[in-house]
Amino acid sequence: MATARKPRDLGADDLVLGHFTLSRHHDIVQRVDAAAAAGCAGIGLYIRDFQRLEAGGMSAAGLAELLDDGGLCLAEIEALRGWGDPAVAAAGDHLDQEATAFRMADEFESRTVAAIGPYAGSITDAGRAFGALCDRAAEHGLLVALEFLPFTNIATAADALRIVERADRPNGGVCVDFWHHQRGAGDLALIEAIPGEKLVGNQVSDGPLEPTLDDYLDDCLRTRVPPGEGEMDVAGFVDAVRSTGTTAPWALEVCNEAAWETDGAAFVLACADGLRRFLTDGEP
Repeated sequence: MATARKPRDLGADDLVLGHFTLSRHHDIVQRVDAAAAAGCAGIGLYIRDFQRLEAGGMSAAGLAELLDDGGLCLAEIEALRGWGDPAVAAAGDHLDQEATAFRMADEFESRTVAAIGPYAGSITDAGRAFGALCDRAAEHGLLVALEFLPFTNIATAADALRIVERADRPNGGVCVDFWHHQRGAGDLALIEAIPGEKLVGNQVSDGPLEPTLDDYLDDCLRTRVPPGEGEMDVAGFVDAVRSTGTTAPWALEVCNEAAWETDGAAFVLACADGLRRFLTDGEP
């Protein structure tokens, strides 16, 4: 079994099993086993899932032991909302989610915490709010990865980069989920324009060029396929990301309902092997 790496030591040769590839359809043991068998260096974990694990009796120390036994680290924390609108943050449980994320970072020395929109007010307001989030996260050693979603007002890589640049914090950066990029602007030049030190997260999947389900989230969470098994330009995406000089690891974010009825191991291995072919050969 591989020795677990420190999350903040991971680099551009490492793979991480993103939380939503198996998610709530598989328990944490299945996820860890699948990631380890596929040769991943770490996993991502949703904040609410960590809270559910604790509520079910698993301590942070117990999770750390499970990960260590699999040679894995908890690399990515998913995902903070409400940071861009103080009224929304105060009205919901967003502040509790943030506190839990920071506790996770302290326990596991995680590399990134994701943040998603929307934000309220102007782009200047968004930059100020994101900067404040980065300052809070910096106290826990975290990079903050701002992920764009086409159905929010942070819809493209350019939108996310604009906020990151307004905030101007050393631990603030952009996370690019290829699926959302493809379903949104789709222009790889927007990724190439991100400075390497500001591209702190890459999430990879494949799928049909056009949506197959009417609801965006259903399509997003059910129809992704392993890299090389769909119609998207994964090779172009890999080239665009590499052109920036980023040192971020590659996260497998491949949500597919066909994997929900299995133990997940074979699916995760197909995802990892598919991506590795692009990383080593430039083609599936």
